[in-house]
Amino acid sequence: VRNLKLPKSLRSSELQGPGSPQCFSVRADTGSLLIASLYSITEYDPRTGQVVSEASLTADSFLPEDGSGMVSACLATASGDVVLFNLNTCQLECVGSVDSGLTSMSWSPDEELVILTTGQETIIMMTKDFEPITEVGIHQDDFGEGKFITVGWGKKETQFHGSEGKQAAQKKIQVQPAVAWDDRRPRVTWRGDGQLFAVSAICPQTGAMKIRVWNREGVLQATSEPINGLEQALCWKPSGSLIASTQHHPNKHSVVFMEKNGLLHGDFTLPFSKDQAKVKELLWNSDSTVLAVWLEDMAAGEDGQVNSHIQLWTVGNYHWYLKQSLDFGRDPQKAPVCVCWDPERPLQLHAVSRSWTSITYDWGWMTERSPGLDATDNANVAVIDGEKILVTSFRQCVVPPPMSSFELQLTSPVNQVTFLCRPQGTNQVAAFTANGQISIYSQGRLTKLAECFVLPSKMSGIYLIILAALLDDPLALRQLLWLEDELFVGVSSGLLPTSSTLQMLRPVQDVTETLGVRSASKSILDGVVVSVVHCSQTGTVALQLEDGQIRKLVWDHPEPSVEDWRDSSGCRINFPVPCVQTALCSISGEECLLGLTDRSHLYAGDTELASNVCSFAVCNDFLLITTHSHTCRCLHLGTLTVKGLQASLASDGSQNDETLRRVERGSRIVTVVPQDTRVILQMPRGNLETVHHRALVLAQLRTWLDSLRFRDAFECMRKLRINLNLIYDHSPKVFLEKIQTFITQLNSINHINLVLTELKEEDTTSSMYPHPESSSIQQQPSSGQKKVDVVCDALRNAMESMDPNKFSLSILTAHVKKTVPELEIALQKVHELRENPPEAPGAVSAEEALKYLLFLVNVNDLYEHSLGTYDFDLVLMVAEKSQKDPKEYLPFLNMLKSLEPNYQRYTIDKHLKRYKKALLHLSKCGQSEHFGEALQLVKEQKLYSEALKLYATDSVHYKALSCAYAEHLVEQQQAEQAGLLLWRCGEPVCALQAFAGSSSWRNAICVAQQIPLPPDQLALLARDLAEKLTEQRRYADARVALKMSSYSMSSKKGHSTANIIVHIAFGPTNVIV
Repeated sequence: VRNLKLPKSLRSSELQGPGSPQCFSVRADTGSLLIASLYSITEYDPRTGQVVSEASLTADSFLPEDGSGMVSACLATASGDVVLFNLNTCQLECVGSVDSGLTSMSWSPDEELVILTTGQETIIMMTKDFEPITEVGIHQDDFGEGKFITVGWGKKETQFHGSEGKQAAQKKIQVQPAVAWDDRRPRVTWRGDGQLFAVSAICPQTGAMKIRVWNREGVLQATSEPINGLEQALCWKPSGSLIASTQHHPNKHSVVFMEKNGLLHGDFTLPFSKDQAKVKELLWNSDSTVLAVWLEDMAAGEDGQVNSHIQLWTVGNYHWYLKQSLDFGRDPQKAPVCVCWDPERPLQLHAVSRSWTSITYDWGWMTERSPGLDATDNANVAVIDGEKILVTSFRQCVVPPPMSSFELQLTSPVNQVTFLCRPQGTNQVAAFTANGQISIYSQGRLTKLAECFVLPSKMSGIYLIILAALLDDPLALRQLLWLEDELFVGVSSGLLPTSSTLQMLRPVQDVTETLGVRSASKSILDGVVVSVVHCSQTGTVALQLEDGQIRKLVWDHPEPSVEDWRDSSGCRINFPVPCVQTALCSISGEECLLGLTDRSHLYAGDTELASNVCSFAVCNDFLLITTHSHTCRCLHLGTLTVKGLQASLASDGSQNDETLRRVERGSRIVTVVPQDTRVILQMPRGNLETVHHRALVLAQLRTWLDSLRFRDAFECMRKLRINLNLIYDHSPKVFLEKIQTFITQLNSINHINLVLTELKEEDTTSSMYPHPESSSIQQQPSSGQKKVDVVCDALRNAMESMDPNKFSLSILTAHVKKTVPELEIALQKVHELRENPPEAPGAVSAEEALKYLLFLVNVNDLYEHSLGTYDFDLVLMVAEKSQKDPKEYLPFLNMLKSLEPNYQRYTIDKHLKRYKKALLHLSKCGQSEHFGEALQLVKEQKLYSEALKLYATDSVHYKALSCAYAEHLVEQQQAEQAGLLLWRCGEPVCALQAFAGSSSWRNAICVAQQIPLPPDQLALLARDLAEKLTEQRRYADARVALKMSSYSMSSKKGHSTANIIVHIAFGPTNVIV
């Protein structure tokens, strides 16, 4: 979708020589032109207009034989001489001669071999030192080493020929002789790697053109198949894939391509009728991207002169586009006699006219896109294709090339396309054609796509530009910018090669359909302007000169002027090197000019931002670039400085970096849809892809959420798979305050349910979609509740207050999606719907609600929860909607219905493993009848604490539970706690055993006194406790225990033995036993 634009051209007419030029070549090291005529050879520098060196071909001065190491140009004459022109000494040397004369000469790309064709129709191959290698005849009877092998079934006689029938198999191709205007000279062309070369010549037997392919050793490889109407032009594509030639048909004229085996492989038709023009030469540029077709009209005009053209063709998606057409007019002195591409600069084209005028065209690739920044701009992209402009509106649709949304048919080939820069009018397009006219179209709002582009009302018709410069050479007005409805800015060459003229074109008064330059509307600029760019936001127009200097055009004054580009501190800003693509933008509030060089370096003024950039575009304060590392970066210019841009482009990006996206190798940005999320990329093979860059998507979503456009945000997030939690996480407080607005805008049960089902506790603004550094971060509310519960409750309350019948399914979803699902409440609501069906129109029935619940929750879980409600009607309703077999649940339900209510609930709870509830209901069934089951349940599920709360402390059941609990504690190595429990429930003997086992000697003594034990047993108990305490290294306690054992056998006056022991154990205090 790129066009060929002319940043600069150089026209030099100072050179004058004898005769007329015959051929020329470009000197790669200096860029000067070597022009040869019948009488002389001249080295000429068109940039300075000076003759560097010159030598006469009619003088007898030749170089001496020891001219080794010289830099020379080789020249072959028709008389058979091969002459070297020394560029240092400006002398000639004849290195060889052929008696029969020479018809062509061609050097190999590596300059190691030279091919000469002679008047005797032979090929002479020589080394660079002009030592002969081989000489063979051009016309060979053999096909060559690459002769095809057939086994019979692939022969023409066995193939299907359609409606022509079997007679087509025996039909022989009648090859017509070459056309009359053919010069009959052989053409030689090399493949880019220098391994093969092709020679075209007139066959003596048939008189038709035939092409043969030879290898580097001079061995014939292949001969072309018989092609009727093949013409003289011949050029091998440098990439090595195809050989280009021309062919005239009964009804058309086309450029054909052949493979190295001589078979045809594609073609395209020239925009001329039969016998209207002849092709003099075909020329591929050095990187095989552009094919130049040099043509000349067949019929002379009224003045007896013919018109000359040079057409530039490119290919994309197997379609050939005519990108530029240079019309040199009928003046024979202006007609080109020599044309060639520069060997070093792929897009530089040189031409020399009969009057010795040299013209150098420096082309560049450019995507013509509409410059609008608001939603009224349709993101139009215009592609030049001869007399048509292919326009695609990417806001409405993405049409793969070579197709398009619209086709604008003009009457002359288009050279330039420009869109109106005025805001709200960027859908208007103007085309500058080869006949010097500007055609203006506007995109209307009609229903039929083919009628969308019509002539606008304010400037209607086709305008003819009145400029003297247009009469000199084609495309003199090389750049055109449409600033306002009635104002164009054009750039043409100045009087000097190093100057430019800015033309302010407006409608001429009193002259209809004419654009001209009013007085004081022309500005002469010292320097060659190579780009003109406009900023729609500020109205600034920036100019770039060929040396990288930046100028600012003050165009909104009566007299336009040009001033230096300066930054906010007043310093002049220039590009270090010229840039092939420029764009104006604002970085941190300061206007800046971005530029991309042909070496993939991106500059912001004089600062280099990156060095691996394929393409870039600026749209809505975003800078988008594609890189050679196959990524697409999207950076917000309002939040970054120039140094910040450097750092961002130099980093590899983190895992959740929204500015980075992987793309296909070689992707280029075509356009960005304004106020949207779409980025249109073109792949190297020509197809288009639409991507929604995450940075653009999130920026648009934040804008919509801030402006409470919840529905737009939801639709975008749903389409592009953005986590819906961002709706709440972006601004929790605003969302909760405007939750009814959210529900009203969505107005869809399914959409609200989708939001609820995607809720997570994760804060997406800190993990998946972090906020830009400059934006304010909304803190999550610190109410102590979890996010999912907060959102579910808020939505449920809002829906219940608005219309509970309409939003019943969403209310159920809010219950189910809470952190702890409220399935019982949801089931109860379903049961209420069944008991009291709503009469409101569109209300959901109980069956529909239950079916929806089954979609959200596993059917077995829902069945279990319904069983936990003890409502058998609800259980049956759930079971009927499930896939369960009635034989599985009906006997169980019937058994439950036959039980006493508390025991029934106990059975259900035990089945659901809700053992605490089961124990509660079992305790209500009768303390004697089912106590055994209760005790067994307590032991199995270890519900001792819960069970003790359900029975009176003075009951037998409490004592049994305490004993069971004590046994459990002893097993858990908690004998002291078991002893206290036994002592409390009136089991002192068991308590004494527990205390003695746990070495709790004080408690053991107290229990022993309560029993009471005899003195001898008490002494024995004290000694046993002392031994255990000694083993545990509790020596102080062991001493007291031994002291007690010594007093147990004696008694004191007035004290019993027990009181003495207690006194020893606990000291002289009042102890209540």
